[in-house]
Amino acid sequence: MALSYSIVFLAIALAAPMAAVLAGDPDILTDYIVPPDANLGNVTGDFFTYTGFRSAMSMNMPMAEFMVIKASMKEFPALNGQSVSYALLMYPPDSVNPTHTHPRAAELLLVVDGALSVGFVDSANKLYTQDLAAGDMFVFPKGLVHWQYNKGPKPATALSAFGSAAAGLVSIPVNVFGTGIDDTLLAKSFKTDVPTIQKLKAGLTPKKP
Repeated sequence: MALSYSIVFLAIALAAPMAAVLAGDPDILTDYIVPPDANLGNVTGDFFTYTGFRSAMSMNMPMAEFMVIKASMKEFPALNGQSVSYALLMYPPDSVNPTHTHPRAAELLLVVDGALSVGFVDSANKLYTQDLAAGDMFVFPKGLVHWQYNKGPKPATALSAFGSAAAGLVSIPVNVFGTGIDDTLLAKSFKTDVPTIQKLKAGLTPKKP
């Protein structure tokens, strides 16, 4: 089912105030920052406009796997110095946004459609979980391991606001098993054997182009 414009606009309106509160980027001494190769006199409203979510408006659910469309400083340069960014998250049934962290920002997630089970682990190794319905919000504190899971039979959609123009992403499975860390070291760390580690690596090591 395609997303309606009104739902996404509502999500943005609800999430924006908290994003400002959670902002963590350095203050800037100008109203905004333009790329070094841009002529300030030629800047128009187009520079402050991002249309990357339009494709999701006509996208039919469910899709094959979890999908995220980002609106960070990389995709939307006008966010540089503004301490805010967004991500549109789309979950087919029985899909997961795997364990990960955002090292530079907290995340405020708003469920736009469907339902999600979410959670995070704090620095004292305490687990916090919650089942969310459409309209519910959940905050993942800055830098903590967290995830979302659509365990239901219907697709789900969420919008996340971040208190940084470049929140960063560290995928725990890929970071641990897909970056070339020694097999024996991992086997000892997880109290298992090397063949088990190699099986995990086989599915998580990024494919070379």
